Amino acid sequence: MGGTEHPTTAPARPEDAATEHLTVERTGATLVLTLDRPAARNALSLPMLVGLYDGWLAADADDGIRSIVLTGAGGTFCAGMDLKALAGDGLAGDGYRARLRADPDLHWKAMLRHHRPRKPVIAAVEGHCVAGGTEILQGTDIRVAGEGATFGLYEVRRGLFPIGGSTVRLPRQIPRTHALEMLLTGRPYPAPEAARIGLIGHVVPDGTALEKALEIAERINACGPLAVEAVKASVYETAEMTETDGLAAELTRGWPVFATADAKEGSRAFAEKRPPVFRRA
Repeated sequence: MGGTEHPTTAPARPEDAATEHLTVERTGATLVLTLDRPAARNALSLPMLVGLYDGWLAADADDGIRSIVLTGAGGTFCAGMDLKALAGDGLAGDGYRARLRADPDLHWKAMLRHHRPRKPVIAAVEGHCVAGGTEILQGTDIRVAGEGATFGLYEVRRGLFPIGGSTVRLPRQIPRTHALEMLLTGRPYPAPEAARIGLIGHVVPDGTALEKALEIAERINACGPLAVEAVKASVYETAEMTETDGLAAELTRGWPVFATADAKEGSRAFAEKRPPVFRRA
C-alpha cells in the first residue's frame, strides 16, 4: 500500500484504516489495531501512524464498535519512533507524506498525544514497549502486559527529549518520584515493576496479553455504550479540576445518561433477570 492515499476523514469502514504497517480486525464490538512491523520491533513509521489515526477516527464514528484494543505483532509492542521512516525515506509513498503535510499534528494525534478517542482503549503489551511505545501507552485507558514485557523512556540516554507527552502525563499517572526516575534515568522497567508503580494494571503470562485485553473489552462491550463514553469523558475532563468543579461537571455529564432509553433498558433487564440490549439511545 506504500503510495496509497488515505482519507482525510474517518474511513467508511474501520477496516479501511489498515496500512502495510497496521492491521485492523473486528472482534465482536471490539476493534483491534495491531502495530505490524515486527522486523523493526514495530518502530513507528509513517504508514503506521496514518493507519493509527484513521483507526481512532473510524472507531469513534462506528456505533457498532464499543472498545478498541491496541497491540503489536511478533511478540513486541513498540520500540519507539523510526525517524527515518517518519521522514518517508523509501518506506512510504507520496500519499502518506501528503497526509502529514496536510496535518502536521497527525503523528501526535496517532500517538494519542493530542487526541483522545471516545471509546475505551485497552493496550495489550508483549515484549518491548519503550520510548515512543511507552508514550503511546500513556494515552490508553487500561493496560495489560505479558510478564516478560519491558517498559521505559530511553530518550535521555541518547540526549533526546520524550516529547510525546511524557513529562506532562507520566507524573499525573504514577507517583512523581517514579515518574522522574523513569524520565531521568532512561532505564528499563520489567512488567512486574511497571505494575507496582501503577503504569500498567495487569501482568499475565507471556503470550496472553491480547486474550486478557479482549476479555476486559467484552466486559466493557456488555455495558451501556452511552454510559461508558460519558464515564470516560468525565474522568478525563475533571482530572485537573478542583473537587467542587469536578463534581459539578460530573453532574452535567451524568444526569443526561439517566434520561436515555438505554438507562431504562438496563433497569428493566435487571428486574427481568436478563441481559440488557443497549441501542445507544
